[in-house]
Amino acid sequence: MTVSVPQGLPMERDAGPFDPPSAITTLRAARPVSPMVFPDGHQGWLITGYEAVRQVMADTRFSSRQDLGVLHVPFETPGMPAATEPSPQVPGLFISMDPPDHTRLRRKLTGAFTVKRMKQLEDGIIAIAEQQLDHLASLTPPVDLVQEFALPVPSLVICELLGVPYADRETFQSNSSKFMERDITLEDKMAAFGAMFGYLAELVTTKRADPVDDILSDLARDEELGIEDLTGMAFLLLLAGHETTANMLALGTFALLEHPAQLAELRADPSLLPDAVEELMRYLSVADIFFRYATEDIELGGELIPAGSTVVVSLLAANRDPLRFENPDALDVHRKVRGQVAFGHGIHQCLGQQLARIEMRAGFEGLLRRFPRLELAIPAGDVKLRTNMHIYGVHELPVTWA
Repeated sequence: MTVSVPQGLPMERDAGPFDPPSAITTLRAARPVSPMVFPDGHQGWLITGYEAVRQVMADTRFSSRQDLGVLHVPFETPGMPAATEPSPQVPGLFISMDPPDHTRLRRKLTGAFTVKRMKQLEDGIIAIAEQQLDHLASLTPPVDLVQEFALPVPSLVICELLGVPYADRETFQSNSSKFMERDITLEDKMAAFGAMFGYLAELVTTKRADPVDDILSDLARDEELGIEDLTGMAFLLLLAGHETTANMLALGTFALLEHPAQLAELRADPSLLPDAVEELMRYLSVADIFFRYATEDIELGGELIPAGSTVVVSLLAANRDPLRFENPDALDVHRKVRGQVAFGHGIHQCLGQQLARIEMRAGFEGLLRRFPRLELAIPAGDVKLRTNMHIYGVHELPVTWA
């Protein structure tokens, strides 16, 4: 099979709300390491095969830094000028760093997110989910599951862990949502970024002066970290801590409602839930697209990627690769998923993945138990998809119940 070199990143969800764009699926079968022409004319690369994606994510020659060279954007950004020089490094934002800087900063958080530590927090997370389910049950349907359940649960959890006042949620949720939009102007994006940074800089300054029992206070006690480092780390934790899980809870519920046989099996046997969460992560992969910068000529999958190339990896395409997963486009709550890359791979693998798993198990289990007749309140085709956002999901999910 031969296919033409893609002109920009295929983004239209033409295969359905849960599946990769059909052009991505076709390309993965024909050329899993493929050149791609970016809108600004740069010839970069799109990686869609499972093995190749893992290799890119594990190889630090594919740099995560944005200040080494120009990282080209693979989709049209109305009103945003093409980059002509590298972006400056943001202090504390270790997701955009390589070792040793990445190692130094990430290491300061590993103790807060160990499996043992997360297990200790599980009862509290379940209580938060149950409290929000009580609120949901008090409403008259139809209701928007995003606003009334999927977004509040991880927001409440991450606010409590970090020590961010939940009363400020509208401020950081609106600004983080705006920052995650693909098609807003650079001015609006930087305004949202600046507002979040200003808010968090003030918060961590307060933590440093008067630390209490939370993660940001623990970081603030570390004199090796400046206020800018603390602010960048807080920004990353707060953004990642509620955006991804909120969208998994909402989109995962949508997927289960659209697969009633799978939903019925999960309701009949709740012990399937841990495997089902892992399967939903594989099947949906809401944090799909990541960027790397080739620091030298690198051979990958029989192709030579030149130094200076922007490399785009699709975790969703990798998680649907038939060379790794049998019948990958089927949602199967009985599947024993091993090696899915929805949390990334390599040194940048999601620090909070155990927290996210606990939140999803608590959220889905409670939702299915408390609302056995949950259903969509609108046709599935009318659900507003987050195709304009860096984290995929649904903008709203109107649901009802008997």
